[in-house]
Amino acid sequence: MITVTTTLQSTEAPISDPAPPRGRSTAARRELLVRWAFVIPAIVYVALFFGYPVLKSVTMGFQEYTTRSFVTGEAPWVGLQNYVDVVTGSLFTTTLTNTALFTIGSIIGQFTLGMLLALYFNRKFPLNGVLRSMLLLPWLLPLIASTAVWKWILDQDSGVLNQTLMGLGIVADPVPWLTSPDLALVAVVGVNVWLGIPFNVSLLYGGLQDIPEELYEAGALDGATGWRAFWSITWPNLRAVVSVVLVLGVVYTLKVLDVILGLTGADQRTRLRRSPPTRTTVPSSSSTSAQAPR
Repeated sequence: MITVTTTLQSTEAPISDPAPPRGRSTAARRELLVRWAFVIPAIVYVALFFGYPVLKSVTMGFQEYTTRSFVTGEAPWVGLQNYVDVVTGSLFTTTLTNTALFTIGSIIGQFTLGMLLALYFNRKFPLNGVLRSMLLLPWLLPLIASTAVWKWILDQDSGVLNQTLMGLGIVADPVPWLTSPDLALVAVVGVNVWLGIPFNVSLLYGGLQDIPEELYEAGALDGATGWRAFWSITWPNLRAVVSVVLVLGVVYTLKVLDVILGLTGADQRTRLRRSPPTRTTVPSSSSTSAQAPR
């Protein structure tokens, strides 16, 4: 007897996931549009006020751009000639050296004094808040006003500093703080350190406030006090803030122009061609761009 076996195959289609309701897809699309509505103005702002100036600056570096070019719009293409003129200039080495000394001296001074003051204010004592508020005054004042006051203090003939030193018998003759090739850079660095201390104190003090007090209590039980507590507890927990402070400090210091111009005077371009004690890359670029066309 022959047995016939048949296999029944299902002809039913696989069940697919139900389509999302139309209302839900519309809400998701609306939410996406709202997100882009918030993002697009920021993109346009960055493109207009950051992207365009950067591209324009790069383009101007390959053109002979003078003050006349802003009126006529004519700026002949010179390729790499501008960069060749800068590198082969007589002040190029001096400019780089002064920039390095100015930046390193300012960062070391600002960070060291800022850290010491932040550690000092990280304690509870009377008038702590008042003194910290007063410490912010150099940071809040316009740089031109601050440099004008410091120029008066450091003036060789009638400056307060020289008058005080001679009155105390420390020096016999007035010290040329801003005109001596040996002292001008030191004086400018000192003023820039004074201007940058509040910024360093604010960030470092905020970082110190975030360190739990329990860590110091546990460290004290193990004998970690004083400098040992600083290197074992404070510094490791403050590295992120220190990185931000140093990076921003270098960026701000490399862009310094008004402090140097305010201290050395309006005739800096003429005087510093003969003796460039405080010329750095930014003032040098400013004076070079203001020269007459070749």
